Amino acid sequence: MNSNENNNRYYNDYGYPNNNRQPNPYNGAYGGGYQGNYNNGQPQPPMQGFGYGSGNDKGNGRFVLGFVAGIALTALVSGFVYVGIKFYESAGGRNAADDTAESVVSEDTEKKLSAIEDVIEEYYYQDADIDVDAMTEGMYAGMVNSLGDPYSVYYTEEEWQELMQETEGVYYGIGAYLMIDPNTGLGKISGVIENTPAQEAGLRADDLLYQVDGVSTMGMELSEIVSMVKGEEGTTVHLTIYREGETDYLEIDVERRKIESPTVNYEMLEDDIGYIQISEFDEVTTDQFTEALAVVKGSGAKGLILDLRGNPGGSLNVVVDIARAILPKGLIVYTEDKYGQRDEYTCDGRSELDLPLVVLVNGNSASASEILAGAIKDYRKGVLVGTTTFGKGIVQRVLPLTDGTALKLTISAYYTPNGNNIHGVGIEPDVICEFDSEAYYEDGVDNQLEKAVEEVKKAGR
Repeated sequence: MNSNENNNRYYNDYGYPNNNRQPNPYNGAYGGGYQGNYNNGQPQPPMQGFGYGSGNDKGNGRFVLGFVAGIALTALVSGFVYVGIKFYESAGGRNAADDTAESVVSEDTEKKLSAIEDVIEEYYYQDADIDVDAMTEGMYAGMVNSLGDPYSVYYTEEEWQELMQETEGVYYGIGAYLMIDPNTGLGKISGVIENTPAQEAGLRADDLLYQVDGVSTMGMELSEIVSMVKGEEGTTVHLTIYREGETDYLEIDVERRKIESPTVNYEMLEDDIGYIQISEFDEVTTDQFTEALAVVKGSGAKGLILDLRGNPGGSLNVVVDIARAILPKGLIVYTEDKYGQRDEYTCDGRSELDLPLVVLVNGNSASASEILAGAIKDYRKGVLVGTTTFGKGIVQRVLPLTDGTALKLTISAYYTPNGNNIHGVGIEPDVICEFDSEAYYEDGVDNQLEKAVEEVKKAGR
């Protein structure tokens, strides 16, 4: 099986970290995903239910299933004899938990769902509030959520259409890349696109989204947070922001507008050094990068800085195409699935970059950006500068279903050319350089970029 020809559009590593920058003194695009505990000197928000999206009425699978189970339990407690007998009759007179089920979809589960539905119909006091479609979608989402994998997601038809729109580089929102902060479980801005409402409102990379329109983001899936931030053009979203160094939360209103997201930005720096920033790896990125590299070379660049800071990932096939414009002949990356089947992505070396190269990375560089950075490091093709990358070494594939919905599932792990899987570990730069946010936001000085320029000059001597 080789999916990279027939499924180019769907074979993604979706780092979003899905979908996305820090720091972004140059540019950036949308929203990317993770989870974690709340500590390390961060604010301690109050508990919100059980960590799920309370206040969000949009297809929360785990919340809906928990909601249904809670009602069934209440009914069993208040009417034990009748409801209990009814359940066990429906389940064939035995406890399905005693069996080792090979399939979730079975006669027992169908009977149990029917019993739960009967209990709700008979005892739930707000019949008018029951949304059968939402409950059905919640069951599907709950099945995927039960895998315990933050990267595997069920998409409703609406969510799937929105995702496809985003990968094409156009969407309606505020112009900020989002991810889940691994330390807090809150939504986090990983980068801000220039000349967008997010930049105009003063949002910054690493701002934590404590609340969106008064609803806590703690424990939410990234797709839920993104759907809350996005909306109709011209409307406003209210963000409650935690920013390190501030004594209180920041309350910021941001207008939603149509965002056309450039994934590649470039310029010539002093001393004939080319600079290319890739904010994510979308369908449009290959052509944008090809143009940027051609312009930089045509301008007489004597060295190149490739900026992957805050890049959450994206398409596996796109990052492989870009790697082929940089690397020597050989392996770029390989993936291995549950069956031990290995798919290799290689480079013929005919377009190998012949300039001194420095790659900027940080803790928000994930997935596809780590594939590129890891290959460059393994081949000693360039010098990595910055801080250790996020550490997402697994691949997701989006599988559309015939009813217009879709599943995103983790299907394999990826390995750098030297056989390293960096999942949960990240890639350590050759030159460690912590970002000085105070110098950047107060004086406009990007100390990491300055360090990269220094390393390019050193390599060119």
